Order: sequence, then structure tokens, then C-alpha cells
Amino acid sequence: MNTRLKLFLTLIIVGSVGIVGFYFARPHIIKGGQLITSDSGRAQGIVTIGIDNWVGYIPLCGRELRKRLHNSGILLQCQDDNADYPGRMKKFHAGNLDFAVATVDSYILNGAREEFPGTIVAVIDESKGGDAIIGRKDHISRIEELKIKSSYKIAFTPSSPSEHLLKSISSHFDIPALRDKRGSWRVEVNGSQDARKQLESGKVDAAVLWEPDVSRVLEDTRFVKLLGTEDTRKLIVDILVVNREYAKKYPDRAKTVLSQYFHTLKAYRDQPDLLLEEIQSATKLSSQKSSALLKGVRWFNLTENARDWFGIAIDGQSRENLVETIDSTVEILLDHKDFPTNPLPDHDPYRLQYRYFVEELLKEISQFGSTGEASLSTEKKFATLTLDQWETLTEVGTLRVRPITFQSGTSDLSAEGKEEINQVVSNLDHYPNFRVLIKGHTGVRGDLEANRALSLSRAESVRNYILELHKTDPNQLRAVGLGSDHPLLRDPGEGDRAYEYRLPRVELTLVSEAF
Repeated sequence: MNTRLKLFLTLIIVGSVGIVGFYFARPHIIKGGQLITSDSGRAQGIVTIGIDNWVGYIPLCGRELRKRLHNSGILLQCQDDNADYPGRMKKFHAGNLDFAVATVDSYILNGAREEFPGTIVAVIDESKGGDAIIGRKDHISRIEELKIKSSYKIAFTPSSPSEHLLKSISSHFDIPALRDKRGSWRVEVNGSQDARKQLESGKVDAAVLWEPDVSRVLEDTRFVKLLGTEDTRKLIVDILVVNREYAKKYPDRAKTVLSQYFHTLKAYRDQPDLLLEEIQSATKLSSQKSSALLKGVRWFNLTENARDWFGIAIDGQSRENLVETIDSTVEILLDHKDFPTNPLPDHDPYRLQYRYFVEELLKEISQFGSTGEASLSTEKKFATLTLDQWETLTEVGTLRVRPITFQSGTSDLSAEGKEEINQVVSNLDHYPNFRVLIKGHTGVRGDLEANRALSLSRAESVRNYILELHKTDPNQLRAVGLGSDHPLLRDPGEGDRAYEYRLPRVELTLVSEAF
């Protein structure tokens, strides 16, 4: 091959490589030119958040926060993955996301598989009516029926807060059927709208929905709400998680994101129409329907994050609701065999949270001291009821209670009995809006009146213990003695001795004026 031909071929190859290189580099060149000659070129960095379309996340990706971050030199990018929590955690672990949103349950469930790549730096919101279990009134009209009916179907979205709501009532109200992961009751669907269609068409007996489907389906008198998150607490809690490596490398940026987010919440509180416009823009819903969505979510400002969730004392008051939520969520997941053992690193819930940024912002942002935050105590205050008024209340369901033991023939609580009550009250804490009937029962033998007196005395001992140790509103609790009038049904094949052992008991039943 002569020299001229070699030179010619070399020029062709080099030219081809150059053309191909320019083809692939052209978008980056254009992008670079656009950045240099635009306001975006002033940005110091880009922050990427993994997100989905839950209404509670709209303040994180709305125009208001984008504007505030841009003025702080940060470009905000939100990646909507349609609630693909496993995929979100994989991206998080790979470093492709700087922040991610999740519910506490979904982060534990999916984050454990990725060695918990992020740490919780803020509690965003809590579902307050945005999620609910709806039943066909002629098939399932209350939670208790899920225990006694042998055949039913429930539509729900798997690996979502909807499934966690089902897991929660299964554990707290002791509904073993719902813990069967292969049970015929399971009808897995793709989202709330699909679940609503299954319910309205009569293909299922109940469905777990979120807004706006909850409001839409309840317009039909054939359906009834079994339980909504407006009556729960620390069950469906949304969190903001920062990538651990990002927090170490760019702590100032992470703090800026949180600072501007809390300023955005304040702007929404000061200008409610601004938030309504954001909701309408994001959901394409009418003003009326957007307002209904807002009723289903409760956002938490900086003060509430510090005082109520991270346990930072303000005016001598604090709560560690985040740690409590993590612990109770782990118990539910273990009860449903999602993990063989506690999945938290060293079984330590504090390893999942990082309150440093909230502490720093409290020192710097003085205006958050008067932003109209909720008081520390958000429990419902219960009016005094007459005995006749108590009789008119409707039972929601009986909480899961292992035997509360007493000294033989007395109403004196044993140490084991007190420990069981502590566990029950921990579950009761998730349902702050319901009153509680504390029902005492005895075996079927002996004098009827003596049995009633003993059962009432034991129920009152439980009530007094709850009031003394857990500072519950006394108007929320009523003790009744049923004696041997309402014995349990005998289990198939159950012997006399085992049956008689189960009969003496104290039950805690949630009752409501709303149902």
C-alpha cells in the first residue's frame, strides 16, 4: 500500500471518528452553550430527588421551591418513578439520586435490601384521610367482619402504603387471614383507580384507596369506610431521605434544600391559594377536588420536625415520634414475615435518622418560631358521655391482646399483665380519634353476678393502669364487666382445658361516633 493511500485512509478514519464524536458531543455542546448564556449557568449544582405523584410531595417539586432553590444557586430535578420503591432505592444506592421520598414502611422494606443508602433528614407529612379501607356495605361493613368471615376479596396496590395499612390493621386488630401472603383474599391491582373499579364492579368486597378515589366512591351509598387515615397516627408517614455520600460531600447544599423547603411550607401557610394552584397544576383537577386532596394530608414544619419527630427539646417539650414510628413499623413487618429478624443495622432505629440539619436550621431561622405550628399535643379531646350515649357508639374493631393476667381470683394486675397493657397502648396510640371499651370477661362456671363483678373490677384495673401510666384522656375509656355472658366461640378441635383458659380475658374495642 503506497504512502498516499495510507494517508488518504487515515484521513477518512480520523474524519469519521470526528464526525461520530461531534454527533454524540453535539447535545452536550449545545447544553453547555445554553447554560453559559442563561440564568441556569449561575447554578452551583444540581439536586435530584426521586419522587412519585402523591399529593404530599408536591411542595418538594413545585414551582415555589424550584424558584427558591434557583435563587440559592441550585437546580432542582425531580424524577417521578410511579412509586417504584425498589427501583428508587437501587438508584439511591448507586448514587443516581441525591434525595428520595418514601414512607417509613417502604424505606425499611426496600432500603434494607440496599443497606439503607440514605438517612432520614425530615418528616414531610402524614396521611390524614388520604388513604382508606372501603367496604361494600352489604358484604363487609366493619373491620371486625374481616375476622369472622371466611371468604372475601380485597383489592390493593402491593408494595405501597395501601398494603402497609392492611398489614397494620392485621397486626393491631389480630386478623390472621390478612397475614397470608398467598391468601385468596388478595387482589393486587395497579393503583387506587384500578382498585376502585374492582370495588364498584362488585369483583371485590373491599378495597384500599387513596384520594381522590376515596371521596368519589363514598358518594355511592353502597360503600362504607372501614378505616381511614384521618383516624390513625404514625402509620403512613412520609419522609425525606438524603443520600449518605451526598450529605457528607455537600452538607451545605443539603441544608439549603431543607431550609428552602421549610420556607416554601411557610409561604403556603401564609398564602393558601398558592398551594392550591400548585395542586391544580400538578393534578389537573378542579379547585374543589384539589381542596379535597389537601384535607387528606398534614405537612410538618421545621419546629414540628424538631420537637415532635426528632426529639429536639423546644420550651421543654419533645417527642421521638420518628423513632417510635420506625420501631412500630418493624414490628408490623416482622409480624408479616417480611423479614426473618429485625432489619435495622444493629437493631438501632437511630441509624436511619440524622437530625443535624434540623438542629442547625433551628439555630439559624428564627422566623420559624412563630409560623403557626401545631401544639405538641394533637390528641383529640373527648367530651363526657352518659351511659346511654356510650351504648349508641359503633364498634370499629377489637385490638389484638394477648392474655392480661391477674392474681388468681383478684383484679390485681401481674407484672406480665402490665407489660401486655403497655404493648396494647402502643398499638392504641396509632388510633387517637376512637374511644375505647375495656371489656372484662370470665369463664362460664360460677355465680353469674360474682363473675360480672370480678370482670368489671378487672376491666377497671386495666383502665386505671392506662390512665395512671399513659396519661390518656379519661373520657376516652370506659370499663364494662360482661362476666360469662359473652363467652368466646370454641375453636375446631379445641379441648375443654384450652377453651376454659381462653375465656377469662380483657378486650379493648375501638368505638366511634362517626361510623
